[in-house]
Amino acid sequence: MRTGVGTAHGTFGELLQGVLPERDGDFLVTLPVARWTRAVFRPDPDAPGLVVRPARKVKALRMARLVMARAPRPVGGVLTVSSLLPEGKGLASSSADLVATARAVGQAVGLALPAARIERLLARIEPTDGVLHPGIVAFHHRSVRLRAVLGTLPAMAVVGVDEGGAVDTVAFNRLPKPFTAADRREYARLLDRLTGAVRAHDLAEVGRVATRSALMNQALRPKRLLGPLCEICREVGGLGVAVGHSGTALGVLLDTADPAYTHRATAAAQACGRIADGVTVYRTLSFNGTGHRAAPRPPVPA
Repeated sequence: MRTGVGTAHGTFGELLQGVLPERDGDFLVTLPVARWTRAVFRPDPDAPGLVVRPARKVKALRMARLVMARAPRPVGGVLTVSSLLPEGKGLASSSADLVATARAVGQAVGLALPAARIERLLARIEPTDGVLHPGIVAFHHRSVRLRAVLGTLPAMAVVGVDEGGAVDTVAFNRLPKPFTAADRREYARLLDRLTGAVRAHDLAEVGRVATRSALMNQALRPKRLLGPLCEICREVGGLGVAVGHSGTALGVLLDTADPAYTHRATAAAQACGRIADGVTVYRTLSFNGTGHRAAPRPPVPA
């Protein structure tokens, strides 16, 4: 057996998240960003079991055990998980840990793990983001099921802030949804709009949908900085506002191909710094037709 290595990208919250009129209507639309989790699994036939480092990554350890139970020749070993994604903020850190772990252990033991098989394993652990799929996808996160691949977008920047604290995704998904039948119909319309916008590479419409989703989510998990951030977005000429619907992150979306991008990014970072302790600039990921990600441009310093 060989050492296995797996990676998974994170997201900056979601472009859209809500509940559709149909059964199993809870869904989200991913916003992939250029931050990753990397998992390395070193098998040891003489080890009595599996160990994870750091020890707090207990969900990753559970995924490793689920994969190993399906291996042709199960063995023990050490799983090391490292991530650039902060935990509990709405950046899909837990989902990325789990997907990277499945890929690393599967590679080490020679077990084929297509996306549908990983989804079944994820569903045994927790509600999960759609980070196992390249590009922007609509995903049923509670039942862990791909709804549709929407496509990919030109690169954007997200000037992000964090309200502080952390959110337990499992506990959040147990909350009763306050959305009415009219809200559910609006979410269906927003999904249709976003699907068309991604296909057309219409970043302005993507921003409008993301902002509306953030505002509607205030009924479920209100964010005190959403109002000020929307005002900053208007002032700097941003595309819209994206949030971690089940987290604490909020950000202004900017078109990196805009000739005024550097000015807008600097102005947004300065304004965000006046309402929050820290500002981080993220880059979204673009994917080509084969599912490989395009290299992001260097970030503008906050």
